[in-house]
Amino acid sequence: MFPVLGRAMWRWRWPVLIGWLGLVLAGVTLGGQVFDRLASTDNLRPDAESQQAQRRVDELLPEGPIVVAVLRDRDPYDPALVASVGKVRTELLAVPGVKAVEDLYNAAGGRIGADNRSTLVQVELAEGLTPEQRDRAEDRVGTLLRTIDAPQVLVGGEKVAERAFAEQAIEDAAFGESIALGVLLIALVVILGGLRAGVLPMLAALAAVAGTLLGLYGLSTVTGISEFTLNVVTLLGIGLTVDYALLLLFRFREERAAAEDGAEGGDGVVDPGILLARTMATAGRAVLVSGLAVAGAMIGLYVFAEPLLSAMALGGAVAVLLSTLAGMTLLPALIAVAHRHIPAAGSETWVRRALFTTRWRRTSADAPGLLGRLAGYAQRKPGPVVFTVSAGLLLLSLPFLFDANLANSDARALPRSSEARQAYDVLLRDFEAGRAAPVTVVVEADPTAAEVRDLMNQLNVLPQVIRMQPRPDVPGAAVVIDLTPEGATGGSESRELVRAVRALEQPLPLLVGGPAAELVDYRSSVSARLPLAVLVLLLVTTVLLFVLTGSLVIPVKALVLNALTLLATLGVLVVVFQWGVGSALLGVRSWGAIDLTTPVLLFVFVFGLSMDYEVFLLARIRQEWDRWSDLRTPAARIRASQRAVLAGITRTGPVVTAAAVCITVVFGGFLLGELTAVKEIGFGMAVAVLLDVTVVRGLLLPAVMSLLGEWNWWSPAPLRRLHRRFAGGGRPSTSDSAPAPAEPVSAGP
Repeated sequence: MFPVLGRAMWRWRWPVLIGWLGLVLAGVTLGGQVFDRLASTDNLRPDAESQQAQRRVDELLPEGPIVVAVLRDRDPYDPALVASVGKVRTELLAVPGVKAVEDLYNAAGGRIGADNRSTLVQVELAEGLTPEQRDRAEDRVGTLLRTIDAPQVLVGGEKVAERAFAEQAIEDAAFGESIALGVLLIALVVILGGLRAGVLPMLAALAAVAGTLLGLYGLSTVTGISEFTLNVVTLLGIGLTVDYALLLLFRFREERAAAEDGAEGGDGVVDPGILLARTMATAGRAVLVSGLAVAGAMIGLYVFAEPLLSAMALGGAVAVLLSTLAGMTLLPALIAVAHRHIPAAGSETWVRRALFTTRWRRTSADAPGLLGRLAGYAQRKPGPVVFTVSAGLLLLSLPFLFDANLANSDARALPRSSEARQAYDVLLRDFEAGRAAPVTVVVEADPTAAEVRDLMNQLNVLPQVIRMQPRPDVPGAAVVIDLTPEGATGGSESRELVRAVRALEQPLPLLVGGPAAELVDYRSSVSARLPLAVLVLLLVTTVLLFVLTGSLVIPVKALVLNALTLLATLGVLVVVFQWGVGSALLGVRSWGAIDLTTPVLLFVFVFGLSMDYEVFLLARIRQEWDRWSDLRTPAARIRASQRAVLAGITRTGPVVTAAAVCITVVFGGFLLGELTAVKEIGFGMAVAVLLDVTVVRGLLLPAVMSLLGEWNWWSPAPLRRLHRRFAGGGRPSTSDSAPAPAEPVSAGP
């Protein structure tokens, strides 16, 4: 199949390129419209109890979006300020979409800040406004509020903060991705040794992104796509496509070099069509398996079923599909057209002459590479390496396992320079005394009933409650009660209060809502569905790696190694973003928590990219093992297994290292933005790739496989026969076709 595909891409290269050009044009024209369809996406499903509670509160006490202005640094009763607020109040009430205006001078219970030099103006917009109408009203309201005669006016509110987040996300994406793509092109030129060669992966990546935008445009007609989803999905597509491009380009260069050396007794005449077929027989197969593995990770994300995660999963699946399709069709076609401009590995190109000294060029040509050197060391001391590396990764994971504080990102996710963030901070400090947002209890009963009084007595004596306040003027037979908990919003006291209220033994139907309840519901949902997501990943990993290697041991090993990488990454994330250690270097200030969606997204993305590198390495290791697996004596087979591992890692190491550099550059674009939640993803992916490519793939993988020896390739006899019959590898590389000696040498020195 794969050699046939390679020959087809050679023969039909121009029609393939024209077809991709059409897809790119459609992506630019239609897919570009997805930016006009972006919308905020809820974290929770509609059937979550906290969501039901909020909908019931909205029915009982309908309230439109609130725009808040904090007037600072002036005596609240200064006559000039009072007159200015009155004048602006009149103008605000004339704005289309404004329902009511409340301030210290016209509403009961007007508020003065703790510093006695600040006050609030609250503007309620009408319910049912379209997003466009609400945006226009917010803009006009904000403009008028800033004309109030006060030294500082800070305008904020929940919807204002959400809009600021969306605008900042788009701005960050434009800036971060442009810088990342520029650096990525430079890295590719250096890695591949020439400008035209370096452009090939970029062309494929941009084409895949254009196709992804077209797919997201289609998805936006059936589900909400947020700015955050768009940023993450497009960068994932770029990273995967570049990874696949590097694998194909490195393998094509290797096949060409082997053919030019006359490895099969030829005359050195190179047929690019044959070379492309051989490249696809090995690297093309790895690309397909890797793409399916990452797509399986997206299915695992979809299992969590929350709206934001579902949208991310569907968008990620589109990106993976387009990246894999680009790796299977567009890249081979580009290689077919530009193969003469792809320098041989280690050749004296202008890039190498400009960047490296003559001595370095000569010594680096025969060097085994970083992963090869690490693998050689790990094979010499496999036991100590497995213990030390595993213990180190587990140690890094401890902060996440024992001290992770997951919370909903609010205005604190915005940069401190944002006006909406500043307004939030002042409101929390000077008007809320730093108290947590209330836990809201909705009771469906007559307020005068004895059961309601008994319930309120129970609520009032709960140890986490510092204030209980029923809301006035609730219509019908219903009661809405706000419970202010100790601690911070979403903190342990708030979450414990939610659980305590839901666990009360009383006869009345009630719903518990509020930010803390949303966090409890999200955690419960993720915890309940995590086993199913893990089962999906286990099945996908087992099937795909069995098809690739014929082993049932290797999939289990892959899952364990990926889990260690993920847990260590999350531990480092807690240290930096929750504890604040080194966070200033990233341009963020810790808010004592990490976004609750970050661990789930990293769970999927880290697993997917780790499988990406795992497949690259295992495909070559299995190919090397096939050369030796017919040896008879156990000692010879053990040494053969070690040799296969070392040879596979050494030969594929440069590809994996180059891919890791490129993917780190891509996700490093997230760190250039201003949004804390986005920085968490970028930093987490960079840490995960660094750990995975060095200590996990370079040390732990070869050490574990050395200890397992021939058991690496174990599977029941019926499955072995099935694998030989239906999942045999493609034609071996010309560089691997020399006859194997009867007794391979030991992997050690």
